[in-house]
Amino acid sequence: MHARYGVPLGIAAAGAAGLLYAAGFEARSFRLRRVTVPVLPPGMRPLRVLQVSDIHMVGDQRKKQRWLRSLAGLRPDFVINTGDNLSDPEGVPEVLDALGPLMEFPGAYVFGSNDYYGPKLRNPARYLFEKTQGRHGLNGNAPAEGVVHNPWEDLRDGFDSAGWLNLTNSRGELKLEGVSVELTGLDDPHIKRDRYAQVAGGPSEAADFSMGVVHAPYLRTLDAFTADAYPLILAGHTHGGQLCIPFYGALVTNCDLDTDRVKGLSRHTAEGNTSYLHVSAGCGTNRYTPVRFACPPEATLLTLVGREDPTR
Repeated sequence: MHARYGVPLGIAAAGAAGLLYAAGFEARSFRLRRVTVPVLPPGMRPLRVLQVSDIHMVGDQRKKQRWLRSLAGLRPDFVINTGDNLSDPEGVPEVLDALGPLMEFPGAYVFGSNDYYGPKLRNPARYLFEKTQGRHGLNGNAPAEGVVHNPWEDLRDGFDSAGWLNLTNSRGELKLEGVSVELTGLDDPHIKRDRYAQVAGGPSEAADFSMGVVHAPYLRTLDAFTADAYPLILAGHTHGGQLCIPFYGALVTNCDLDTDRVKGLSRHTAEGNTSYLHVSAGCGTNRYTPVRFACPPEATLLTLVGREDPTR
């Protein structure tokens, strides 16, 4: 009897332990990633940018709220929120409360699909199947039906009232102690709300520094930003793969970006230009799959410094 059932029971016990770890510990093991990016013009003072992404707030996530509030202690020059703040239609007050201290700093935001629509219960294995079929979001799948509409307008109004720039298919500018930072943003490509033609043209010559912002790092948006010579692009959406294999990495990105660039700093090339790309692994999960494995939740403090090659 022991020989017959020992191995299956052992596998089941290991699986249960892994699930307990992924849901009970790692999903709430918040980290700060620190990255230095050489993108500024020579002689310009360094800029410290805090990127928060994919919060996916659900009611009573007290530890996450406390951790987000604590990030204000970093005293960034400005904050970029790359979307998917919600995973609960009732979560707007919690999001605004958690980000309240950060909204004392200059900032800007774009929205993701989960800001507009509530998540649906789905088999996580579908992400692997869709990857093999080249299908992601509405970029190959049928439009979602019967979805919950989140009160994104309330979230927008809260961010706007704090002075954060709404980069929904638009441009904005931050004035930081004499430094002009131009921000060009897109609505979420995952649900085909991006309209690059409305913001095309590249960085303004009047700005000291320009960068692109988008929720989901689909290649068409990265190509557009890079072709227009933006030196830096910030994105989120991927959750860093969320469930990763140790010593291997992510299996999916939930978009057409390759898994080698699922999180962190990389480069992207298009039409002879090269941009830095930073993809945040985010600090939340879909409410129906509240687990992370080998991919802890995070925010990122990017320190922007002078370019290595002044001719770029």
